[in-house]
Amino acid sequence: MAPRRPAAQKPAAAQERPARALHAVPPAVPPPAVPPAVPPPVVLPSAAAAGPAPAGLAIATSRDESGAPIHHGWSPVATHHRWLEPFVLMALASGCAHGYAIVGLLTEIRITDASLDVGQVYRALRDLEQAGQVESIWTTGSGPARREYTITDVGSRALDEWAAVMKERHRLIGEFDGAYLAWLTRHPGPSLLP
Repeated sequence: MAPRRPAAQKPAAAQERPARALHAVPPAVPPPAVPPAVPPPVVLPSAAAAGPAPAGLAIATSRDESGAPIHHGWSPVATHHRWLEPFVLMALASGCAHGYAIVGLLTEIRITDASLDVGQVYRALRDLEQAGQVESIWTTGSGPARREYTITDVGSRALDEWAAVMKERHRLIGEFDGAYLAWLTRHPGPSLLP
């Protein structure tokens, strides 16, 4: 085995030089005093009847006067960073009960350009079950035993929260798209858009 070489050191002048920005970034504009109107999220009957979300479940940033979740900004709050969870909850709420039915629905809506990682879907289901948002039982029939999943009341409330997050992301994407198209009209020239 050959001895490892030490990593090359940058000259002192290169280490001290500040990085230059490739593009000038305009200063951030403070948000308006009154947030724009956001359509109320769809509240599933089981979620509305179950009451407010328990501590630690909050995904949306706040609630409106009726208690429905609303959200501002791109990212959900707390530790809900797994992008697949809301789609798995949506699939369960749509009637999918088995892992491969969920994978089929997610493939049908083209959630990814590559083939969907089935293991990742099952990991998301396991995490949702540990969080009390999903329950599962083993079922037997004409084929081998398989696990059947159902969304719980806690999961229904989490889905309501995710719906508020997705609506806000939809609004932000619309804002981005409008600004981008306005920029294109002010800067004619070659573009990747048709």
